[in-house]
Amino acid sequence: MAERNGAITMKGNPLTLTGHEIKVGDNAPDATLVANDLSEVKLTSFKGKKIVLSVVPSLDTPVCDLQTKRFNKEASNLKDVVVLTVSKDLPFAQKRWCGAAGATAVKTLSDFRGNFGETYGVLIKGLGLLARCVFVIDEKFQVTYVQLVKEVASEPNYDEVLKAVKGEACGCEHH
Repeated sequence: MAERNGAITMKGNPLTLTGHEIKVGDNAPDATLVANDLSEVKLTSFKGKKIVLSVVPSLDTPVCDLQTKRFNKEASNLKDVVVLTVSKDLPFAQKRWCGAAGATAVKTLSDFRGNFGETYGVLIKGLGLLARCVFVIDEKFQVTYVQLVKEVASEPNYDEVLKAVKGEACGCEHH
């Protein structure tokens, strides 16, 4: 399994990501995740729509909470775009979070028993959590934008993601 040492930091401490790095222009790999009702959901089931894949370590942490609430707010203004939040949280915790936050525009999916983290190269070695990263995938299931947030405790650049969704960004910016 490929590893990227020091790809991200948590409070300044370097961490290693496990899995193949996904780049702009790649075909988005399929992965099976678990919905709030414990049903399995394949990413390819969203093919034909633009996808914002918002990957977070845990909804039970302040920055992930903020990020997901922000994308929930933005999602209601985006046409033909599906916003998926992926974390290692259990589906029950994701469902509870959605209810408490009133989040109805984003769909939370759990990677608690899957290989999404390794497939997308965002599994934090040793922690078993996913790195903070946003992927934009087009209707043909091609990756058009990747924003790996260097410091796990920081929020992503939402404006860049929204520009990418609207086709206004080059997709090459990393933070």
